[in-house]
Amino acid sequence: MKSYNYTVILQPLPEGGFGVVVPAIPEISTFGENLEEARRMAEDAIRCFLESALKAGEPIPQDIEPALEQVAVTVP
Repeated sequence: MKSYNYTVILQPLPEGGFGVVVPAIPEISTFGENLEEARRMAEDAIRCFLESALKAGEPIPQDIEPALEQVAVTVP
């Protein structure tokens, strides 16, 4: 059994809950009604993706650290 670590982005949504994306695995997008559920959903989605990749003999993606920045934009 091997353990993998991935960076996830938990984004609060205006309608409530949290959207989750995994920058290293862009195919993954999930949701949780609260942070705890969002983390569980992310873990489950990553596990399913990895199990499928391993079964198919596909490469396992390396984690990446996304750069988060604020960009100032001026509009007329």
